[in-house]
Amino acid sequence: MGKTGRSGFLGVLSQIFKEESTVIRPPYAVTDATFEECKTCAAACVDVCEEKIIRTDSMGVPFLDFSANGCSGCEKCMEACSPNVLNDPQWFVQAKAHISTMSCMSHHDTICFSCKEPCMENAIVFEGMFRPIIIPDKCTGCGYCIAVCPSAAIAMSA
Repeated sequence: MGKTGRSGFLGVLSQIFKEESTVIRPPYAVTDATFEECKTCAAACVDVCEEKIIRTDSMGVPFLDFSANGCSGCEKCMEACSPNVLNDPQWFVQAKAHISTMSCMSHHDTICFSCKEPCMENAIVFEGMFRPIIIPDKCTGCGYCIAVCPSAAIAMSA
């Protein structure tokens, strides 16, 4: 038998929210990069990623998976990228985090600061005690807030 009540409802909403998120490319990607060259490279960016968040899709194109960790910005993927797709040190992760108020435990009057604690840029602030919001201009797209969220209420979008 499936989950019922509030937890089941929030679980369904968080799944819908996740499915709406877009594919996020690795940091330092040039905005107009097509990633065609990645289809035939050795995926060195995956091997050198200290956080183990760079994966490749079925075509061999890299993307970020924040389900277990975030991006530290170490630049090793950029240095290892032989097709030179990841070559713009001015860019970090070209995505921003968003909080689903329907799934967020804090927005439902449960004290939780899980997302705020790992945010090194202080991009997550609380309005009152229960209303976390993300300040877009401060968010680097590192993704550290995603894996720690107990209700999977945070997703990235490009």
